[in-house]
Amino acid sequence: MGSLKLENVKKSFGQVDVLKGIDLDVTDGEFVVFVGPSGCGKSTLLRIIAGLEDATAGHVRIDGQAVNATPPARRGIAMVFQTYALYPHLTVRNNMGLGLKQAGAPAAEIDTRIKAASAMLSLEPYLERRPAELSGGQRQRVAIGRAVVREPKLFLFDEPLSNLDAALRVNTRLEIAQLHRRLSATMIYVTHDQVEAMTLADKIVVLNAGRIEQIGAPMELYNSPANDFVAGFIGSPKMNFIDGARLGETARTIGVRPEHLTVDTASGAWKGTVIHAEHLGADTNLYLDCEKAGLLTVRIFGVYDAEPGATLFVTPDPERTYRFDADGRTMK
Repeated sequence: MGSLKLENVKKSFGQVDVLKGIDLDVTDGEFVVFVGPSGCGKSTLLRIIAGLEDATAGHVRIDGQAVNATPPARRGIAMVFQTYALYPHLTVRNNMGLGLKQAGAPAAEIDTRIKAASAMLSLEPYLERRPAELSGGQRQRVAIGRAVVREPKLFLFDEPLSNLDAALRVNTRLEIAQLHRRLSATMIYVTHDQVEAMTLADKIVVLNAGRIEQIGAPMELYNSPANDFVAGFIGSPKMNFIDGARLGETARTIGVRPEHLTVDTASGAWKGTVIHAEHLGADTNLYLDCEKAGLLTVRIFGVYDAEPGATLFVTPDPERTYRFDADGRTMK
């Protein structure tokens, strides 16, 4: 009902190659997240899937059918944008049902779908309100509800949480995850936030400079990154990278995650000085300047008291240490 296949999709704007040959298979019901830094091509790729941009080369197939020449309205997709794109003069009910009304759906069917979607998204009390009377999180739920009532083959989300504050991002992220489970729908979600990617996705596509660096389940990317880019992008705080030559290693770069370092006041592999401590309650992040390893971030679970200037010793977990060759690829 909602499979997607991309075959060598390329996109250029003049002399600038934004997408450099994207191949991807998304099976029916998967939640796939495109993640990467700004300018990596993730939003452009989503717009090509939606039909809002034309691919320079390659094919987009939905349920096995090539849709390169198919207009957006006939692709069976619904898109939720970063901005809510609601009509300010229409009520929530009419915003949610407008697309169906324009498509000529019977009034009874529109009402049934709106009732089901509003119940799913806890919007029943707000159906007669206008967008100006809603919070940012409620407006985004209306935008999601407008997509739900269309019963599309593919849901496309373009950084839908970027305009929300931290608490609302967490709540709306949970609502989107629950929505996916209820609908068993195929969802493609774009974000630059690796936390959103890790917590929502069945499968993550890591993009960089118009190319796919790695595709895999969240913990697969965390535990087995293909290269130093993926290793540094997935995980928070980000992985520490150390020049292998400083440690007498043959690998060009050594990588170790902050949570895979232990600290001791008496002895350890690397002696360091505390530069700063972040006390987050459940965690403590320490920043140390180590004689051998340089500047390191250490994540400690729970409260750890360490004053700037204090001397600590740091030891990496040898079973969780990564080595990268001169091209940045993970060494086996």
